[in-house]
Amino acid sequence: MPGAMTATPSQDTSTIVAVPLGARAYDIHVGRGLIARAGALMAPVLSQKRVFIVTDSNVAPLYLAAVTQSLTQAGIHVDHAVVPAGESSKDFAHLARLLDAMLAAKCERGTMIVALGGGVIGDLAGFAASVLLRGVDFIQIPTTLLSQVDSSVGGKTGINTSAGKNLVGSFHQPRLVLADTDVLATLPMRELRAGYAEVAKYGLLGDAVFWAWLEANAPTMLTAGASHHDLLRVAIVTSCAAKAKIVVADEKESGVRALLNLGHTFGHALEAEMGYGEDLLHGEGVAIGMVLAFDLSARLGLCPPADAARVRAHMQAVGLPAVPPRSGPRGPVTAAALIAHMSHDKKMKDGAVTFVLARRIGEAFLSRDVSTAALEDMLTAALA
Repeated sequence: MPGAMTATPSQDTSTIVAVPLGARAYDIHVGRGLIARAGALMAPVLSQKRVFIVTDSNVAPLYLAAVTQSLTQAGIHVDHAVVPAGESSKDFAHLARLLDAMLAAKCERGTMIVALGGGVIGDLAGFAASVLLRGVDFIQIPTTLLSQVDSSVGGKTGINTSAGKNLVGSFHQPRLVLADTDVLATLPMRELRAGYAEVAKYGLLGDAVFWAWLEANAPTMLTAGASHHDLLRVAIVTSCAAKAKIVVADEKESGVRALLNLGHTFGHALEAEMGYGEDLLHGEGVAIGMVLAFDLSARLGLCPPADAARVRAHMQAVGLPAVPPRSGPRGPVTAAALIAHMSHDKKMKDGAVTFVLARRIGEAFLSRDVSTAALEDMLTAALA
């Protein structure tokens, strides 16, 4: 496997990535057939044989019955709530309804919350768990590539507000993550590619060997979709191990963990300008954002232009967008509008946006020294 990782094979043919956070340590299982074994895998971390599953209207018809059956066979009582699919469910109104449902079901402090779905469900259910009865445990069963390699690991939870994305939330680590690669077979190709952007991120920010492996294998892996389980498993395990290492070093993002936001400052601004809708998926925004981050780095003389060109070419090779959209719901996308969205970024410090830039592929760093003029010039050129 490419790069260095802390991962061990298990007897059930899944690979286990450890997240050693002391009393909050947990394992990430990556492999096939994990949903069918959910009851047996969850049982050791339950303080009572009771769970409350949170899922959405897209995932429930596909996997809720299978997870419920596995848990019931293990003697675990199951309650559940289904929220509407989509980013619009990550708000205060849906959070309040979800908490009311949990309380109506008489959830106790020993009840395990289970997030069954993609990043929206993981963020919403995780945040609900962090505030229900002043904090209960939860488990992640991510059902998209994006959530398997990124949002299900590391304990970031939250909801969106009118001011921006994920501006209200908490750090609340899961007790277990079950990344079943079989579920990726039901993903539309666009969703699979969007999730791949977060995989590519790990190579770009700190593992040039992994990046080279992705350049050689990702087009085949994504073209064939989830039928290439071995390639997907390598990609997921490597990504989870990379994130786990960073999370352990900086759990609450006071330093190095901010590197995981490579491409996200630009991506979130693009998502906001596009209205958080289907016109631009999160992973697509991140893909464009990483291209912009390398372009900006090259323009500032920090990174070889050839590396920026490699990033752009790879995004295009795997079918991801490499240039920002020219127009959105409010009309033409402008550099000024994107910069205004960035002013709401969580990584603002003393009024300055923290950017993740690069010295080369595999070597990202944090910078607060980007002038507004340089940023505007780069964005204007990208939007031209």
